[in-house]
Amino acid sequence: MGAFKYYRKTFEDKGQRRRNVIRWNRLGSFVRMENPSRLDRAHAVGYRAKQGFVVVRARIGKGSSKREKPAGGRKPAHAGMTRITPKKSLQRIAEERVSKKYPNMEALNSYYAGESGKHVWYEVIMVDPHHAAIKADRKISWIASQRGRAERGLTSAGKMGRR
Repeated sequence: MGAFKYYRKTFEDKGQRRRNVIRWNRLGSFVRMENPSRLDRAHAVGYRAKQGFVVVRARIGKGSSKREKPAGGRKPAHAGMTRITPKKSLQRIAEERVSKKYPNMEALNSYYAGESGKHVWYEVIMVDPHHAAIKADRKISWIASQRGRAERGLTSAGKMGRR
């Protein structure tokens, strides 16, 4: 087996995933990481271990949102308060929030990292388009000409949502 197949096997270990999620719950919504926790997925979506690439783990709340209570009398069931589902996927929302948090970087892509009953974690790969190592690399220098990729739906999750 290749190395990435072993990485995949470690992710499939449910006990390890649960321990990760318990540890991540204590951290903030956005955590900048040295290395991706799922190296096989990170490489598959474009990550490379070089300067200018940053991985950020984003925590997103699961479930539908509530909205403001309408004026006027209604039965609670007809008030339309719950079951308001977003039009975007949680992964796309995570990419947009991370790109807002790091305005000098561009979201290249993201992947699922784990979930609990209350939250979902995605790891978003960010690229610094102004970094010299990125500008000099032919394979990734195209990102310098794109601004606001996550907001415009140009990542993988964004393209799926625009279908």
